Amino acid sequence: MHVLAVNCGSSSIKVRVFDTDSDFRLLVKGVAERIGQESAFLSLVTENHREFRKTLGLPDHRAALRALHHTLVEGDADFVETVRPIRGVGHRIVHGGERFRAPVLITAEVIAGIAEAARFAPLHCRPNLIGIEVAQELLPDIPHVAVFDTAAHQSLPPKAFLYGLPAELYAKYKVRRYGFHGINHSYVAQVAAQMVAQPLADLKVITCHLGNGCSITAFAQGQSVDTSMGLTPLEGLLMGSRCGDLDPAIVLYLMEELGLTTSEVTDLLNNKSGLLGLCGTNDMRDVLALADAGNIHAQVAREMFVYRIQKYIGAYAAVLNGIDLVVFTGGIGEKDPDVRERVAANLAYLGAHVDREKNARNAPMFSSDDSRVTLLTIPANEERVIAQQTYELLTQSEELSLMSFDRQDR
Repeated sequence: MHVLAVNCGSSSIKVRVFDTDSDFRLLVKGVAERIGQESAFLSLVTENHREFRKTLGLPDHRAALRALHHTLVEGDADFVETVRPIRGVGHRIVHGGERFRAPVLITAEVIAGIAEAARFAPLHCRPNLIGIEVAQELLPDIPHVAVFDTAAHQSLPPKAFLYGLPAELYAKYKVRRYGFHGINHSYVAQVAAQMVAQPLADLKVITCHLGNGCSITAFAQGQSVDTSMGLTPLEGLLMGSRCGDLDPAIVLYLMEELGLTTSEVTDLLNNKSGLLGLCGTNDMRDVLALADAGNIHAQVAREMFVYRIQKYIGAYAAVLNGIDLVVFTGGIGEKDPDVRERVAANLAYLGAHVDREKNARNAPMFSSDDSRVTLLTIPANEERVIAQQTYELLTQSEELSLMSFDRQDR
């Protein structure tokens, strides 16, 4: 079976096609980036390195997904033969609220539930919903599955997911910590356990997803027990253009002092803050280059980024009563030795020590031989997890249908 994984972000769409009969071998990967900009482009690469790249107008997510579909399914013969036939589509959904705790077949009722949860993460869920709408229009005769980023964090206990607000705000409006990046946090925690040849349930693990969006999760007994993002993906670490933690009274002050509307302050905190707001760029590579060149703002931004990570690791070390593994993932976590070394510099009290040579070459395990805490880098692979969970659900659904048919036949 060939499964298409669709990951619609705020300004990009990633697609992957996997062969489930060959241990989820990646057949084609594609991306549409800079959607809505003049420099938007489309790129697809097959497993045998056949590449297609084109700069073209992609005014919105609908146009981008249609362009990707055309190239994959109707356009270039190499791609069409490689991916045919697609038997299922898995969609990454950022927010599932409390309702969705596992992957589900997408129905009109499910779409309504996702739309309801979208009020907590509109910048992310709206593209997700558009992705479902367009993909169902283009591939109407095959099942579509929703895989939720929040599902992995439904194991959080009340002491971790509740806020210090009147109880009725949770009971009536579901104001609580949901957490995000759960698909990848769970994936890298499981891979980390395999790398050290121990059951995940026996390990105390902290996973650091560091990219344009950043979050940290603590795992105990194989489950997420705390995570840095909250009701929305805005809380927690300093990010590319998001502020992370701040005094909530700041929002009220800005609205009163500057006369900002709710949409304006939302835009400020999500799109104009973080690294971008501090030093003018949301790309950590540019931040580090500016910092090394002596730019004071970039130096402070780098220090703040690292400091927030160290604070959360320290907090979660207390939550877990110790740490066995710290995993770095995401674009920055996987590829930036400088950030990893700076973060680990303040973890010596936990017995964590870096092997600088291994870290410099992005080795999967970069802790020193005498380190009591194992430090790991594991590439994010959300699309593979989406494909796996989609296949598992479709297989289960097929088995249940056959069982039902068999009972009726009797």
